[in-house]
Amino acid sequence: MKMITAVIKPFKLDEVRDALAEIGIQGMTITEVKGFGRQKGHTELYRGAEYVVDFVPKVKLELAVRDEQVEAAVEAIIRSAGTGKIGDGKIFISALEQVVRIRTGETGGEAI
Repeated sequence: MKMITAVIKPFKLDEVRDALAEIGIQGMTITEVKGFGRQKGHTELYRGAEYVVDFVPKVKLELAVRDEQVEAAVEAIIRSAGTGKIGDGKIFISALEQVVRIRTGETGGEAI
């Protein structure tokens, strides 16, 4: 099992969710986050005053998937979240040792 964490542009969330649903990924956790990478923020104008936005709004998705679903999930995220411009985001994949469904006590892949 793997934990896929993707940080994407907020307006791409619906497209990513639909792409993952098409390949059978049912559950995910979504968190609104702020951060920056190579783009290092930007300057905005508000009521005539210029100010620097250091942290850019993003959405973080977390998905627990079976090993055989990882490649398809990553491809779906890349295909649906990409704009070809700086700030499209990142995908992190890490090993997931154990999953337990609280309601039934199921463990491992059955709990996903």
